[in-house]
Amino acid sequence: MNWLLLALGSMFVQQTFIALGKVLPAIIAPAVFLDLQIDPALLGVYVSLTSAAALVVQTGCGSFILRYGALRLSQFALVSLSAGIAMAAHGSLIMFGLSAIIAGGAALSTPASSHLLGRYSSAKYMPLVFSIKQTAVPSGMLLAGLLGPFFTEWIGWRGALLLVAGACTVFAVMLEPLHKEFDSDKDMTRKFRLSDFKGTIGLAIGEPEMRNLSIACFAFNGLQAMFTTYFVVYLVHLGHSLAAAGVLFSVATAVAVPGRILWGWLSSSYFSPRSLMVTLSFAMAVTVAATGFFESDWPILMIGGVASGVTATVFSWHGVLLAEAVRLAPKGAAASVTGGMLSFGQLGALLMPLVYSLILSQTDSYRIGFFVCAIPAVVVGVALLRSPRQA
Repeated sequence: MNWLLLALGSMFVQQTFIALGKVLPAIIAPAVFLDLQIDPALLGVYVSLTSAAALVVQTGCGSFILRYGALRLSQFALVSLSAGIAMAAHGSLIMFGLSAIIAGGAALSTPASSHLLGRYSSAKYMPLVFSIKQTAVPSGMLLAGLLGPFFTEWIGWRGALLLVAGACTVFAVMLEPLHKEFDSDKDMTRKFRLSDFKGTIGLAIGEPEMRNLSIACFAFNGLQAMFTTYFVVYLVHLGHSLAAAGVLFSVATAVAVPGRILWGWLSSSYFSPRSLMVTLSFAMAVTVAATGFFESDWPILMIGGVASGVTATVFSWHGVLLAEAVRLAPKGAAASVTGGMLSFGQLGALLMPLVYSLILSQTDSYRIGFFVCAIPAVVVGVALLRSPRQA
């Protein structure tokens, strides 16, 4: 049996469900705002709470993955997300807050899947393998954009959340037959220590190349979180229907699927991961800033073109960066390295939606936030152009 293909397939579906569940609240947010009469700026707070919980989870997950196994922790991620989004269906602000924190447990999915694929993939093809696996994220986002408005119209926003929560739990159970093989490397003698947090962060920033990747992860993931959180709300604000905005989000997100594979292939065959990420950094800044110029009378094709430029860059870097992190990681430390690096990504996902929501609450302008949040990508592009020793 080709265990690499089975590992890749199972982790692909797992991360598709994770992405679907994480993005769903942002997609159906306009319906929630209308029903509960709450301020749209609170959406940024919800996403930031999830990212704060995810930051803690990813920083300390390395020992748990080694002790219990990557597949078991992947199942836990699915159940945690399921419980979190189900709690949001209650509708109170307190339950939304708890929902965001519990859903943060889904952050285990990426370091767990990175650990698993690192066992079965050769170093040469890691960028391609990781990029294929990471196409699950835009695939889940695409499904959220298409199914979220449909489910909301069919059974209401509460029903949409509960339906997706149930699907996540069912798939977690379906993964169980793979546990024996994929968790065969678990070490039950491994213990969690508070010093693991320090060690994980140390691995992510101890060397110049790792430090640059962590800074890039901060900026890139922050941009993705900000755009995912507010794009549909922004389009509805400009006068588009929730269904139309959801479809446009899905169509644009679909570009990230071949985009991730393309960047992974180019990074495996023709360009260094570093030079490719420099190009992506500057392209992200340009496309995100261009989003701020949308007008209500812009043709849908023009809006879709700019949004596709965003998703081809902001949504498509993950496989290249994660494969490079695993390549540079000390032997047996892939989960800890990716967890530490992704904790910087979660810090970006925590801060950028908060920055955007603060700008929105103070200026009542959706535009300015896109301009401001594009700046870190420029900084990363400049930093990556310098040599690791200089940086």
